[in-house]
Amino acid sequence: MGKTKNNSNPVIENRKVRHEYHIEDTLEVGIVLRGTEVKSIRNGQASLAEGWIRATERPLTLKLHGVHIAEYNDASFAHQHDPIRTRVLLAHKREIKKLATFAHSQGNTLVPLKIYFLNNKAKLLLGMASGKRKSDKRQDLVKKAAQREMDRAIKRRM
Repeated sequence: MGKTKNNSNPVIENRKVRHEYHIEDTLEVGIVLRGTEVKSIRNGQASLAEGWIRATERPLTLKLHGVHIAEYNDASFAHQHDPIRTRVLLAHKREIKKLATFAHSQGNTLVPLKIYFLNNKAKLLLGMASGKRKSDKRQDLVKKAAQREMDRAIKRRM
């Protein structure tokens, strides 16, 4: 028999962001991480809830702010990372320029949606988003409740 494969590819999601923003487009980018950060993410010890992304044209950079990646317990103090540090994101020049122009327009922002591993490299799915109003949030809740009721009614009939 073959070895059982350990699930070392956790997906860390930002569930709150879809309630707060309209996601217009997504883009997959790489993240520059330290070794202890990679191990913490593999253990599922990260939070995207307070994260945000800044794209600048001069100098051309894409940075991730406010994401908490817990310290790795088995590492020594000298090799630990700062849990909330600014992390550099990797993308092509034209993509960074596109993101910077989108983010600088009124009412738009860049938000982290997911962190996951693809071919043993950490990737971040970022969303190009615009903020929702309170009425939009309420309408979404009403739609979800109506859909739930329809699903229940269909389930009862069968």
